[in-house]
Amino acid sequence: MNQKLRIKNWVAGACAVFITAMTHAADYPSQPITLVVPFAAGGMTDVLARQLAKTLQGEFKQPVVVDNRTGAGGVIGAEKVARATGDGYTLLVTTTAHVVNPAVTKQLPYDTEKDFTPIAMLARTPNVLVVNPTVPAANLQELLAYARRSGSLSYGSSGVGGTTHLSGELLASRSGAPLLHVPYKGTALALNDLLGGQIQASFVDALTAIKYVQSGKLRAIAVSTRDRNPMLPAVPTVAEQGVDGYETEIWIGFYAPAGTPPALIDRLNSLARTSMHEPVFVKLLAEQGTTPGELDAPRFREYVSAEIRKWGDIVRDAHIVVQ
Repeated sequence: MNQKLRIKNWVAGACAVFITAMTHAADYPSQPITLVVPFAAGGMTDVLARQLAKTLQGEFKQPVVVDNRTGAGGVIGAEKVARATGDGYTLLVTTTAHVVNPAVTKQLPYDTEKDFTPIAMLARTPNVLVVNPTVPAANLQELLAYARRSGSLSYGSSGVGGTTHLSGELLASRSGAPLLHVPYKGTALALNDLLGGQIQASFVDALTAIKYVQSGKLRAIAVSTRDRNPMLPAVPTVAEQGVDGYETEIWIGFYAPAGTPPALIDRLNSLARTSMHEPVFVKLLAEQGTTPGELDAPRFREYVSAEIRKWGDIVRDAHIVVQ
């Protein structure tokens, strides 16, 4: 009898939770929504968040505020969302740094997988391997051969543990070529030294790389993604040029706190994809070598999990010291 009563109580409780979640989803939103961006205003992450805010505000008829909560490589803003209630009113828009940070930061104030619910990928863009025009290499195999002959090839990055650094570490581990990492405090400083010939190569995001490649100031050797980039159609991928399985990219993700109702996650995913695929915005993204995201919520969740493990493996295999 007690067993039957326990089962009955469990079923009743589960039904109550389900009904509450459905009611919440139907009433949502009844107050302003905050999109936390853990980087400064004006960058690509901020641009995507403001496009998303415009779409959500038009759909929900409630204010949607973008809160640029900067610092600690995205950790400060992410922590604000991790500590928020999973009710859909505090959400996160952030970069690949979110899935890299568990591998390069000793003590995160949250669990990247347990404390967030992935909603949607907003957009993705490759890193581009570029060299100073004085480097005697027109393709990846020539560049790797040059590195072996010289004993090393110096490549700059925007900082230790970022995707531009780890893209180089992955290439070194997969190819066996002696690549010497030179970290900088930001992409601009790395580019200055690359243009001046103080370093020989760098992985740079497509948005930044395209103008230098098109002007002839830098030579593009490869793109880091699985497919070629439409803005650099003549530049082969790393994998195409003999490094099997190589793939890295910069992508912007949309997240909610853990415990956010699945029905709401699906609704937000649909709106996010609609927002990123507005024709005028798609054209703007394309001009900057960037592609809008396509994944539904379950597939994005799987992708995030795989990315956390991939970057963790890269950091471990490269013996990068955790900060």
